[in-house]
Amino acid sequence: MSLAVPAAQAVELPPPLQRRWSRGRLLGHALLGIWGLLGLALVVYLVGAWKAELFARYAPAYLSGLVVTLELVGISVALGALLSLPVAFARMSPRRLLSWPAYGYVYFFRGTPLLAQAFLVYYGLGQFRPQLEAVGLWGFFREAWWCAILAFTLNTAAYQAEIVRGAVESVPRGQWEGAASLGLRRWLTFRKIIAPQALIVALRPYGNEIILMIKGSAIVAIITVYDLMGETRRAFSRTFDFQTYIWAAIIYLVLVEVLRIATDRIERSITRHLRR
Repeated sequence: MSLAVPAAQAVELPPPLQRRWSRGRLLGHALLGIWGLLGLALVVYLVGAWKAELFARYAPAYLSGLVVTLELVGISVALGALLSLPVAFARMSPRRLLSWPAYGYVYFFRGTPLLAQAFLVYYGLGQFRPQLEAVGLWGFFREAWWCAILAFTLNTAAYQAEIVRGAVESVPRGQWEGAASLGLRRWLTFRKIIAPQALIVALRPYGNEIILMIKGSAIVAIITVYDLMGETRRAFSRTFDFQTYIWAAIIYLVLVEVLRIATDRIERSITRHLRR
């Protein structure tokens, strides 16, 4: 039996739609072209202004500053993650004695600039030197490094607390009710059912928060911590060569791109079951 379709009954497929060059599309291509030309001009400038002796002289300082930046961000984010958990659970608590102080903490550190917070810790607490010496804490607060760690930890903990709260509350309430109907305890429900789902939601915001911390870490140079930006400022003050700042910008771009790629791979890994 022939399965051929008669010519009279053949279905003609519509021709492919022609992509129209709208005004917005033309503007987008023009802007991309401008950015491409600017990037090409930057590469040409760096090649033409390249100074091997200048790079050899300050490359170790840049490497040292990069290590300081990574240590500052890594320690602050880790400590902030530990602090954010009780703050997030306090924010979700129905008891006002817990939720209100947690809300005030988050509101203050999310509503004020990180630079102002670093100044308050480093310069502001220095006004209480006699009291700090009396309790044995002056050795901590007189060091700019530890003040930066404290300010950054308190700041990122507030943001991470909101990330955790939003991720946990995004899980449907039926998950809790279904686990309760099976007789599971709340902690086991959270660890086995709620937390894995919340992690998927929180991964991207966590990545964005770390990126913001990397870029925000440049302010510690103002309080005499020689991170990547601090070494860049010192190199510029001695050479007055603008390409020293371009080097720093490229290093920051590389850091952000590496973190973005890592976040993408982690997300693909923990969501592979959703693509099946």
